[in-house]
Amino acid sequence: MTIRTLIEDFANKLSSLMEGQALDRARNAVESALGVGARRRGRPPKAASAAIAVIGRKKRKKGPKQLCPVPGCKNPAAPVFGMVCSKHKDLPKAQIKKYREARRAKKLKAK
Repeated sequence: MTIRTLIEDFANKLSSLMEGQALDRARNAVESALGVGARRRGRPPKAASAAIAVIGRKKRKKGPKQLCPVPGCKNPAAPVFGMVCSKHKDLPKAQIKKYREARRAKKLKAK
């Protein structure tokens, strides 16, 4: 064996080893970006959990706007005022309760 063949052998082995390491690093980077591969224990990273949550869930449908229970009032009710409008926030709670019961009775009667 000549020195030239030894050097060529060494260079070929070194290049194939470096190629394999580069391929492994690239594979690990792609797997971690896609979330494939070994599972880690504990809470997943925020970006991955957000992507999974968006894929598997429908968009939330908002309920209808709740109106003030006082008869004849068409203003929206607000949780800040105890689910009555700002105009009727000072009414006694007992009176508001009666209005709600009357509305419920009227709704059941209509069905």
